[in-house]
Amino acid sequence: MSVDDLALQQVAMTRPEYERLLDLLDREPTEVELGMVGALWSEHCGYKHSRPLFKHFPSTGEYVLTKAGEENAGAIDLGDGWVAVFKMESHNHPSALEPYEGAATGVGGILRDIFAMGMRPVALLDSLRFGPLSDQRNRRLFRGVVEGIGGYGNCVGVPTVGGEVQMHPSYSGNPLVNAMAIGIGRREHLLSASARGVGNPLVLVGADTGVDGIHGATFASVELSEGSDAHRPAVQVGNPFLEKLLMEACCELAEQHKDWIEGLQDLGAAGLTSSAVEAASRAGTGIDIDVALVPRRAQHMTPYQVMLSESQERMLVIPKKEHLEDVLAHFRRWEIRADVIGTVTDDQMATIRDGDQVVARMPVGVLVDPPQYPPEGVRPADLDALQAEDLAAQPDLDPSEAGAALLRLLATENIASRRWIYRQFDHQVQNNTVVRPGGDAALIRIKDSTKGVAASTDCNGRMLALDPRTGAAMAVAEACRNVVATGAQPAALTDCLNFGNPEKPEVAWQMEEAILGLSAAARVLETPVISGNASLYNEAPDGPILPTPSIGVVGLIEDASRALTIAPAAGDTVVLLGAQVAQPASTLAGSEYQWTTQGRIAGMPRLDLDHELRVQRFVLDAHGRGLLTAAHDLSDGGLAVALAEMCFAADAGIDASDIAEGERLDAALFGEAPSRFLVGTSNARVLLDLAAGHGIPAVAVGVVGGDRLRLGPIDVALEDAAREWSEGLDRMLAEI
Repeated sequence: MSVDDLALQQVAMTRPEYERLLDLLDREPTEVELGMVGALWSEHCGYKHSRPLFKHFPSTGEYVLTKAGEENAGAIDLGDGWVAVFKMESHNHPSALEPYEGAATGVGGILRDIFAMGMRPVALLDSLRFGPLSDQRNRRLFRGVVEGIGGYGNCVGVPTVGGEVQMHPSYSGNPLVNAMAIGIGRREHLLSASARGVGNPLVLVGADTGVDGIHGATFASVELSEGSDAHRPAVQVGNPFLEKLLMEACCELAEQHKDWIEGLQDLGAAGLTSSAVEAASRAGTGIDIDVALVPRRAQHMTPYQVMLSESQERMLVIPKKEHLEDVLAHFRRWEIRADVIGTVTDDQMATIRDGDQVVARMPVGVLVDPPQYPPEGVRPADLDALQAEDLAAQPDLDPSEAGAALLRLLATENIASRRWIYRQFDHQVQNNTVVRPGGDAALIRIKDSTKGVAASTDCNGRMLALDPRTGAAMAVAEACRNVVATGAQPAALTDCLNFGNPEKPEVAWQMEEAILGLSAAARVLETPVISGNASLYNEAPDGPILPTPSIGVVGLIEDASRALTIAPAAGDTVVLLGAQVAQPASTLAGSEYQWTTQGRIAGMPRLDLDHELRVQRFVLDAHGRGLLTAAHDLSDGGLAVALAEMCFAADAGIDASDIAEGERLDAALFGEAPSRFLVGTSNARVLLDLAAGHGIPAVAVGVVGGDRLRLGPIDVALEDAAREWSEGLDRMLAEI
């Protein structure tokens, strides 16, 4: 078969890669083989440009049960026989074309990764990026994505409990839609996605196979362009009600009949191709599939289409052959279709038939061994000048304008209340949500246990744009701080590495630097990377997105009833931990204040990881001693915004009029130095003494009460500040 450049472009394969395939096969591939290799060698499935950097990730630790990359999600030991599994995935390109279905099927896919391991999904989080909401198209994408997340999660009965969103012009035309899911279960119910046992059947369970989603994996491995609407058929369409049945059936199978099966695998990117081939690769076996046995919802589908379809709500089950009828009857009882489509073989070959005709036969090893492209990065030419800019030379904030500056920040699209988003999510379904959306991290209790699991997603692309290594480390640190703010101990992390085109030297440099920074922070903060995803080629005609390695951290609290929120009680003293109020101008680098007032970013972010760890451990120690009533980390908007958010949660003001003095007023109020918490306490003297004994900077900020928010020269009515914050996003979305 002669393959032209157009055919290679359709499967996102380069001519040199095709020549490599010819050498490996020692022949021309069939059409089905080319499609299968193109999908599994694509960036989305094969991680050609990112995998060479994964060696930097720390992946083992006290809680870790699985080896990164070997299962659908990472698993951690929660003690007493309980296990949590979690992962983050992207659905960026589909959401740019069809925001509702793109986001909805992203949720469906990440849920299947969780219950494929036999664990029951208990929580969803999201990490979203859009262009400025002043643009009508960005507002449409924003609304569609939020509705898609809520529509699918609500219907399937898994609470969406947290997440984060940031707007920046670089995401116009290429939004980021990252979904994270967490599952909980007993360790003895943990499943593997392996096709073990020669002669065991391959059973396709769930929805019939259609033509939707074909080339979805390759579509996610190229840049979006003005002609991307031609890829609209690559966007899948979801059915959350079928997913609910599938989830319950698979969880029951793991919990009650695990001895019936050898493996369970979801069908995601590249559909049947990736699920079957990867399951065989994990087990060191082969697979023999007859596509004529695959149930279809479209007529005249070709073997190529069947193998590459990304129709949703499908799972591949590998029963033990003696329990085949038990497994088929199990799914029939749930009114879910289940069909034998092939068998596990001992030849380490992927054999695909269409009845009597063999349409593909090639080594599994060839399919799962994509070419690797170690990054050849070049530092951006303008970065040195940006980092070296003297922020102290810029005019300081006039004290008389401090109150107005706070009100403006509270209403911006990156700080305003996210209530418009999370009120569309059913975050109480399953009745396990202890700490609800609106705080630093979510916290879910584990039924039949005192334990709880906290989770947060974080990343600030502006910090990475200024320094990818430091910015990525800051993302890990902030996600950990958010988990600590609930009283939970961070245990491990997952990531979604969102970058532009890695073939561009500056993007390759950003990616490598970010992974090095992420790895360093994960190592120091003892949160190994146990799962994740890479989403590259995130570019629009105007250029690449900001480097955005979204971080999801999961932590453990032994007693969920002692969880902290950001709301102090009236009469509590609010204490700043980790730093003094006075901050240098350099802490404005990449800040929301800098972006809002100047429309640009400059400077050099800084992070001391050892200090970060000490501060986090101190907060957990102080909480363990019963000294804290509330906790909130400082991030976007700095001290003034964090204090305002605590007051909104408490529905009470604060008098901190004597403390906002230092080198610079703008940095003291709005600088975004890391490693800082605001905590509420009813015993400030003991807390301050304890902090001094541990060498942790601490200062009493003020006492909660009244109806005004006073911080240095800021003196505004709490009602006015709360209005700006609570209505900011609604106003933007109401614009015509």
